[in-house]
Amino acid sequence: MFVIIGIAVVFGAILAGYLMEHGSIRVLLQPAELIIIGGAAIGTILIGNPVYILTKIASGFVDVFRRSKYSKQHYLETLKTLCELFSRARKEGLMALETDSDDPEQSPVFSKYPKFLKDPQVLHFVCDTIRMAAGGGVEPFDVDQMMELDMDVQHHGAGQPVAALSTVADSLPGLGIVAAVLGVVITMGALGGPPEEIGRKVASALVGTFLGILLC
Repeated sequence: MFVIIGIAVVFGAILAGYLMEHGSIRVLLQPAELIIIGGAAIGTILIGNPVYILTKIASGFVDVFRRSKYSKQHYLETLKTLCELFSRARKEGLMALETDSDDPEQSPVFSKYPKFLKDPQVLHFVCDTIRMAAGGGVEPFDVDQMMELDMDVQHHGAGQPVAALSTVADSLPGLGIVAAVLGVVITMGALGGPPEEIGRKVASALVGTFLGILLC
């Protein structure tokens, strides 16, 4: 919800200031500039990223406009799951948790908490840790290090789509300049024509730079 409000505030403030100076909205409507900048940006994303990152980017765009699944109830359910696992391990030993980690869907503990069961990242992290601890032969310090390494890997994977979009966003002003240069080329070809036509083409070229900076 706040994402939509934020986008509306940004565009609303820019348009309000522009209209206060008696600017014309029609001048800002330059579909050709959007095609140049947007098409180049999308093409850059497709060239520079594998399919699984593209899938995460598409999924992330959808999730931005959804309510976050990480609510207070989700965290409470996770803590309840871990508390019950620890209690069972204390009473019956770590070996008793192997059946839970090997087949989480049939686990009497995990089946009580469907939200935890449907979160693959957390579920795999907990199950992998149980297997390491219950398998024996691994020191507690090594288990701790493996858990941190596992979290680092997950954080790195989660940050890849953001890094890809940040790289493209950094290049958008340059793409805006490309659109502006192309507009100047068209303007130079129109020299000798009516002044209002030349002014319109110059405005179109400058809108390309404006859009490149705004979209980044």
